[in-house]
Amino acid sequence: MKKTQGILQYIFIIIGAVMASFSVALIILPNDAIDYGTAGVAIIISKLTGLSLAPCVFAVFIPFIIAGFMVLGKSFTLKATLGSLVYTLGIHFFEEVPFELNTEHFLAVAFGGAFLGAGLSLILRNGGCIDGSEILANIIVKRLSDKTGRNYSMTPVLLAFNALVYITVFFTIDATAALLSLLVYVVATAVIDHYTDHFEAIKQVTIITQDPDNIIKDIKEKLNKTCTIMDSRGAIAGENNTLICYISYFELPIMKDIISNHSGSFSTVSTIDEILR
Repeated sequence: MKKTQGILQYIFIIIGAVMASFSVALIILPNDAIDYGTAGVAIIISKLTGLSLAPCVFAVFIPFIIAGFMVLGKSFTLKATLGSLVYTLGIHFFEEVPFELNTEHFLAVAFGGAFLGAGLSLILRNGGCIDGSEILANIIVKRLSDKTGRNYSMTPVLLAFNALVYITVFFTIDATAALLSLLVYVVATAVIDHYTDHFEAIKQVTIITQDPDNIIKDIKEKLNKTCTIMDSRGAIAGENNTLICYISYFELPIMKDIISNHSGSFSTVSTIDEILR
């Protein structure tokens, strides 16, 4: 069952990457807009230098894949590498396809942003990523959390990164491209937030278990996180413990593996907008 689930995750990542590359190559770029994040950086480089887009996309993403491996682990890196490879090959393939969406730029870009967001949602929900800005944001948040002991949202980092991308588009390409690209970002992120329950926000994991010590040990070793422990009692199971832990969206797959390795434990995940201290 677990093996089948793992295979399905890779299949959905491939489908999502194909959807994203289709949207960028055949809808967004032909209508004078660009993608956001590190793909947007690659598109700017391609437009300014005349280099082919597909190699630029992969070259920009490579450093983030390496950084992701060092911070987020092997499983995430495999999925991120697969997604970025399929996305790059998809860009290369679709650039040669004679297709044009004959409609207003505004409508085309809005549809392209929604289709892009749907593809990225598939990737994110299955533990992958094809945007280096999300990896960068997660690394910054993780470093800050490790240093201060507090939990931070990825939203400010992602907003700052993409603001720099669109400012660059505004001054190096033109204002229309910058505004259309901003529309892509707004529509795509609205779709992603809907299907991933605000992936950039802090996640609260509540674990009900009769094996708290070993779970806490694994969480500390694999995620460098601590937990709040509360005594609880089940109507059937009897005495147990409730653990509460705060993590990022990209750490959820590791947390799921930890919980699945401890029989008799189950958990819920909720989105936290803010933690007051």
